[in-house]
Amino acid sequence: MPFPTLTDLLSQSEGSTLEFKRTIEAPGRIAKTLAAFANTSGGWLVIGVNDDRSVKGIESEKDIVQQLEAASDLFVQPGVLLRYKAVEHHERRVLIVRVDESEDKPHQAKDHQGQWQVYVRARDKSVPATKQMGKWLQEQGEVSSELLQQHNVKRLITYLQKHKQISAKQFAQLVNISEYRSDKLLQQCTREGLLLTLHNQQPKTFTLRK
Repeated sequence: MPFPTLTDLLSQSEGSTLEFKRTIEAPGRIAKTLAAFANTSGGWLVIGVNDDRSVKGIESEKDIVQQLEAASDLFVQPGVLLRYKAVEHHERRVLIVRVDESEDKPHQAKDHQGQWQVYVRARDKSVPATKQMGKWLQEQGEVSSELLQQHNVKRLITYLQKHKQISAKQFAQLVNISEYRSDKLLQQCTREGLLLTLHNQQPKTFTLRK
């Protein structure tokens, strides 16, 4: 995939495939973002830019690259392949990093307790996935066109494009079906790779994979 221009990236808000970082403070703190991008749909990490998209620049491209490579090598398993492009913006240097969707998923990153955890992207956040989701990430294929054409699934996608997540109860109320049927359909959408199940959420919630 070719690198977009910095102008193109700055015209977008953070989301499932884009994250801005002022700098990289420590390899372990960025590892879950790298793993989540690789587990989900890939993504762009733009370093030297604040969350509000103001460009601050980086002091040392070499130091940032070393931190990212250490994150991949030491805090993500299996490690992920990173591609880099440094660009100038009003005399400030910014590093654009590409993480492709991986064929070796699921990737795990160490959490703050030192435990290995699978992460996925949910809108603009890197969040823990369930163990079952980690298995589905490994096995998933393309989402069937038949599933995508279902009326209730179309309404689900429209809802999740505006909201970050949904529970079985919320979905049941949205499309006027039983909570049992709602949960079954959400589980089917997850198995086919349309949705992700968020970890440690009560009640259990789902989000769009892309």
